[in-house]
Amino acid sequence: MNFEYFIAKRLIKGKEHKSSILTPITKIAISAIAIGMIMMLITVATGIGLQRKIREKVAAFNGHVLISSFDNNSSVESLIPITTNQDFYPEFEDVDGILHLQGVATKIGLIRTETDFDGVVVKGIGKDYNWDYFKEYIIEGRIPNFEDKLNEEILLSSHFANRLGLKIGDKAITYFLKKNSSSNSQPYIRAFKIVGIYNSGFQEFDETYLFADIRHVQRMNKWKADEVGNFEVFIEDFDKINEKGQQIYENVPSTLDSQTITLKYATIFEWLKLFDLNIIGIIGIIILVAGINMITALLVLILEKTPMIGILKALGTTDWSIRKIFLYNAGYLILVGLFWGNLIGIGLLFIQQKYGVVGLNPETYYVSTAPVYIDIGYVVLLNVGTMILCMIMLLIPSYIVSKISPTKSIRFE
Repeated sequence: MNFEYFIAKRLIKGKEHKSSILTPITKIAISAIAIGMIMMLITVATGIGLQRKIREKVAAFNGHVLISSFDNNSSVESLIPITTNQDFYPEFEDVDGILHLQGVATKIGLIRTETDFDGVVVKGIGKDYNWDYFKEYIIEGRIPNFEDKLNEEILLSSHFANRLGLKIGDKAITYFLKKNSSSNSQPYIRAFKIVGIYNSGFQEFDETYLFADIRHVQRMNKWKADEVGNFEVFIEDFDKINEKGQQIYENVPSTLDSQTITLKYATIFEWLKLFDLNIIGIIGIIILVAGINMITALLVLILEKTPMIGILKALGTTDWSIRKIFLYNAGYLILVGLFWGNLIGIGLLFIQQKYGVVGLNPETYYVSTAPVYIDIGYVVLLNVGTMILCMIMLLIPSYIVSKISPTKSIRFE
């Protein structure tokens, strides 16, 4: 090994001295590896980033698992109340990996201004609501105060604010139909005060929800203070959502049902699964192209050094030793390409992560800018995998060395 490494090192130094290391074919090989690594890093970082961001947004509005009455499953509005006097509330001790549990209730209403109106689902939340999952989406104002006595403060989406011409401090006059009332009865009217505006970028939710004190919903529905519409459960590890969802289902009363967000929003999560196939496909194509470029470069190197191969064979060097010389050279080119690919690729990802240069259509991707997730694990895996696969692909063209005749190669020019 020391002999082959020494010859390869001298060969590289000799090339650098004569500037032949930067011949067009080697430039192409290095560029192919670098560009390939850049594209793989961007593909994986944005693909995983988009998956994580979308599921975070869905969970922020629904929790990871929803516990509700069977009669409320298919309804946007909470119809049948659930008492909070449950064995699993406020701490779900029978299932491991539960971060938080909160009670909520929803009611359909209509916001009306002097010039326009729009339908809305008022999501009633209480003291147990965890704002940690939602804080990043608040773009103006503050979080409503639902800790003290009942008040009119609400959190409104920028969609409703822009559409209805509302701003912080304005009153949002909202109408609610009375339950089991006749068509002639007067609706409930609430003059909510806007103290905060949010924008999650998830239009399906931004065009639906308004956040208010749950006690408003309880009063209009004539519920007791310890009754809610459903429970939202947050878990530690999203990868175990199906397992935890099943455990939760087994540990709630038979009168209640539980459903994971992957089932409730199956279309969205099935769409996200396609990203895994896309990522694998793109990485496979990029490595294949980079490998073909390296094979071409190695063949050119062998062709250029045919006389040297003949001399080494005449001196008794084995074919495998000579093949390793060229593999060392090819490995050097791959490492140079990986270095520049990582430097440029990770740099671009950090720029996107900090400044959000590349935007997306939220109607299609549920986010306004391309999210980025950078993890040292997949960066190392991409580099090691690319290096190993390219070197394996280069074993075949290096076999040409064994076919070269010493007598003919020495005279080769």
